[in-house]
Amino acid sequence: MADNMRHVPKGSMTYGEDGTGGLASSSNQTDDLEDEKGVFTQLKINPSEPDPAASKGFTFSQVNCWRPGSSGKLVCCNFSSDGRILASAGHENKAVVWNMDTFQTHHLPEEHAYLITDVCFRPNSTQMATSAFDKTIKLWNATDTRFSHHTFSGHKYPIVSLDFHPKKTDLLCSCDRNGEIRYWDVTQLTYLGAMKSDFGRDGPLVRFQPSTGQLLAATTGNVVSIFDVDTRTKKYTLQGHNKDVQSVCWDNTGEYLASVSQDLVKVWSVSSGECIHEVSSNGNRFYSCVFHPSYTNLLVIGGYQSLELWDMVNNQIMTVQAHEGVIAALAQSPVTGMVASASHDKSVKLWK
Repeated sequence: MADNMRHVPKGSMTYGEDGTGGLASSSNQTDDLEDEKGVFTQLKINPSEPDPAASKGFTFSQVNCWRPGSSGKLVCCNFSSDGRILASAGHENKAVVWNMDTFQTHHLPEEHAYLITDVCFRPNSTQMATSAFDKTIKLWNATDTRFSHHTFSGHKYPIVSLDFHPKKTDLLCSCDRNGEIRYWDVTQLTYLGAMKSDFGRDGPLVRFQPSTGQLLAATTGNVVSIFDVDTRTKKYTLQGHNKDVQSVCWDNTGEYLASVSQDLVKVWSVSSGECIHEVSSNGNRFYSCVFHPSYTNLLVIGGYQSLELWDMVNNQIMTVQAHEGVIAALAQSPVTGMVASASHDKSVKLWK
C-alpha cells in the first residue's frame, strides 16, 4: 500500500491554532517525513476501541463484497448501533439489510414508488427509516422485513435525507429538495413541526451531532449551516467550498465535522466554526466521507472508484482501489471497526 501513498502539498492545508485534540495540527508540520510508510503506523487509536494490531502497522483491506444483482445504483448505507446490521438502498426503490454475523442478506419489499435517497437506523434499535423521491418516509424493522410498519407523508417535494437524534431516539428529522426540514416522533407516529430554511432548491443533507444531538448540520449548495436543535435557529454557516457540498459527516465525539465537495474536503472545529484541515483532490472527484471508527486522525473519502484515506495531522493520503463507479456513501461502526462503502457500481463492500 505504500506505493499508493502521496504527500499532500502543504499549501493546500489549514491547521488549527490551539494544537490540542485528536484533529489538531502536529507540532512538526513543516518538517518533511523521513519515512512515509511510518505515518499510518502512528495514527491515533480511539481509546474506546483498542487495536492490538496497531503496533504492527496500519492496514485497510476488503472484508466482504455484496452485489444485490439489481440494475439500480446504490446511494446510501448505514450501520445499526451495534454494528451487526448494515442497510443499503438506492435506485431500485427498495432497501436491503445485511446481517454482519452471517453475511446473509434480506430484501425489503419495494414499497417506495421512486428511488430511495437515505437510510438510517434508530439508535440502539433494529428499527430503521428510509426516505425517497416519492415524498414519503417509511419505518421498518430490520429483523422483520416482510413489510414497513408506518409511512410518514407531508413533504411536498422529494425527500433527500433523514437522520435520527442520538439521544432523543424517537425524534426523526427529514429534509426535502425545497429545503423544508420536518421533525417526526417515531414512537407516537406524529408530525412535530417544520422549519423552512433558506436553502432553496436542492435542499440539504441533514445530520445530527453525535453524542449530544444539540446541533444539526445541513448542507445546500457550497455551504454547511449549523442549527440549534432545541431552538431550531441557525447558529452559523461554514463557508469555503467553491463547488456544491456532496456529503458531510461528524466524528464520533461531535467535536468535528467534515464536508466534501468534488474538489475539496474540509474539516471544521464545531466549537470555533473554523476550518482546521483541508485537502484538495488530485484528479479524482470526491463524493462521500466518514471518519475512521478506530483512528481518530483518519478520514475515509469516497471518490470515483477509489477510497482516499487521509491522515489529517500528518497530511498524507493513501489510495485504495475499491469500486468500478462513484462511491456515493460511506458508513462506519465504532463497535466493530468496520467501514462500509456503497457505489453506483451496484455493490456494497466492507473494509477493516
